[in-house]
Amino acid sequence: MAHEDARSVVDELIQTCRDGEQGFRNAAEAVEDPAAQRLFRTYADQRAQFAAELQAEASRLGGDPERSGSIAGTLHRGWMDVKSAATGGRLSSIAAEAERGEDSAKKAYEKALRASLPPDLHALVERQHAQVKQAHDQVRALRDRAA
Repeated sequence: MAHEDARSVVDELIQTCRDGEQGFRNAAEAVEDPAAQRLFRTYADQRAQFAAELQAEASRLGGDPERSGSIAGTLHRGWMDVKSAATGGRLSSIAAEAERGEDSAKKAYEKALRASLPPDLHALVERQHAQVKQAHDQVRALRDRAA
């Protein structure tokens, strides 16, 4: 795979991680439940770490790594803010929106894993994907408990 193609995949994942980081930070601010706040902050920090790892790979592949989220992620966070205000920060609603964001992240990682990546990059994406799936399942469980 050409470096440009691998870079494109990495840039998309960096945007996905930045979107997740901001989404989880917004979710932590929107809920009042301390345990949910801690969980959302933990995942925000995790996504920041994932983005940093991917940015190092992007630099290694040459060029300037992506440093921001996507337009779709910005729109989703805006919708989460509106929904939070409308529902009074209800945990079940915020967790449902966070799960929706995690659905997107899972799809982005699954798409990346179908690409032909260098072995070391594939291993990194595979490891992060496993942790994204775990986060998705925990957020879904939180949503179900709060419903």
